[in-house]
Amino acid sequence: MTNLLLVDDDEVDVMTVRRAFKKNNITNPFFVANNGLEALAMLRGEGDSPPIPSQRRLILLDLNMPKMGGIEFLRELRADPELTKIPVIVLTTSNEDKDKVEAYQLNVAGYIVKPVTFTNFVEAVATLNKYWTLNEML
Repeated sequence: MTNLLLVDDDEVDVMTVRRAFKKNNITNPFFVANNGLEALAMLRGEGDSPPIPSQRRLILLDLNMPKMGGIEFLRELRADPELTKIPVIVLTTSNEDKDKVEAYQLNVAGYIVKPVTFTNFVEAVATLNKYWTLNEML
């Protein structure tokens, strides 16, 4: 089972993701980091945050965060030989072409703009889950 790490500083968005996962019966182990620095510490097993098991990990990443934003986090992640292969799906409100291009240049597996309605968000999470389940089977 894949360990999911949501990197997002917005409590409402974190609750929305949890609700959407529950609605889609996604029961994977779920971890939350409030920014890129905290996420890196969790992935490396450093600091006070709970470490994330090193096998089967997927990161859901917001781009707009304090301390260390999403793009900066991606650069650090891709530069670390231990973490570089972890798949990342950007889950953000940013619909800027510049952000999309930069994220894909840093080898993200997908880029999802957060839908405005909860129903649309639940559908997006369901699609994401189907995609990831298929990838795990291959």
